[in-house]
Amino acid sequence: MSGHSKWATIKRAKGANDQKRGALFTKLAREIMQAAKQGGGDPAMNFKLRLAVQRAKAANMPNDNIERAIAKATGAGGEDNLDEITYEGYGPGGTAILLVTLTDNRNRTVSEIRHQFSRAGGSLGETGSVGWQFEAKGLITVPVNSSDAEELALQAIDAGAEDVEVQGDVVEVRTDPSSLETVRKALESAGLEVENADFAMVPKVVVELEEKAAHQVLRLIEALEDLEDVQRVYSNADFTDEALANYAG
Repeated sequence: MSGHSKWATIKRAKGANDQKRGALFTKLAREIMQAAKQGGGDPAMNFKLRLAVQRAKAANMPNDNIERAIAKATGAGGEDNLDEITYEGYGPGGTAILLVTLTDNRNRTVSEIRHQFSRAGGSLGETGSVGWQFEAKGLITVPVNSSDAEELALQAIDAGAEDVEVQGDVVEVRTDPSSLETVRKALESAGLEVENADFAMVPKVVVELEEKAAHQVLRLIEALEDLEDVQRVYSNADFTDEALANYAG
């Protein structure tokens, strides 16, 4: 499992306080509105919206909030347009970091991002500086008993998955982006619980970090994720289980 995926799992286990949960719901609502404005308000006909709604439900966002976000985006006048912009930079230990943002003020967004990189001893790069180190993939995570992991892996490959990795009681299924929905449906039809299905930027090669550098990168990722305009953060850092277990923020 990639370092990013392991860190996401740790965060879910730790939970979030009310303030962070509220900020997360705001980001999820913006993502839902952006998807609805681009492809319509029917999740059955808009795959991007369907994924955004699934993410919101996985985060326990109330249905009223989800429906209100769709209504705002598709109603008369809609919401102000947001630009989706990807930023690239270097973190501690030479790690490559990609950020996906939704913003109505590019100057504010880039200033806040640059500040966090500088604080961490990293730097914001130019477009294309690290993007070549990542590739777009579909990622599906399925909780499973270790005894069933091998069978799940075979089912995923049969459904069109490119790669499957077992990590304890979670299986990470990697697909071509165009096959994400097909593989997800196949796994659910087989009676499996899909914990998460989403598009992601996956590093082609990961960088192994000693614990001090790993914690510096984790602090930077958290600081970037806390920014209002930042929707996703990806890195090519490989965090060991020990480094994650010892991380106190």
